[in-house]
Amino acid sequence: MNSGLNALALFGNSLPGLLLLTFGQTIVVVCVCTDMVRAVSVPRSQRRYLANTVFLTLVPPSILALSLAVLVYAASGAWAQTAGGVFVLVTVIFRWHTDPDEDSWWKGKGKQLRRWFKRRLATGRVTAPAAA
Repeated sequence: MNSGLNALALFGNSLPGLLLLTFGQTIVVVCVCTDMVRAVSVPRSQRRYLANTVFLTLVPPSILALSLAVLVYAASGAWAQTAGGVFVLVTVIFRWHTDPDEDSWWKGKGKQLRRWFKRRLATGRVTAPAAA
């Protein structure tokens, strides 16, 4: 086995690694549960709005956590956990990309954040007066 993979497998089985993986799996479970709530809620309801906002907020960290867990499982040689992790990872990514929903706090936030950053950068530039 490669020494890098061996070090990764050892880290995954140490206390900090197990705590990190457990925290990541908790994020994944919350993400999947809010996706289920989002799927069964009435469109344009407050419940769906909150569930969709939480889901869209937790998807990137859950994908990162699942990728790390799958990598640790593959380095450890736990092929059943690797296959299960890949299945959940593909499912989360599939749900993220194929179910566009308009009920979310993040709707239109890209433009608002871009304008906010532009205003912050524009106010920071002050030109010096011309020397006589």
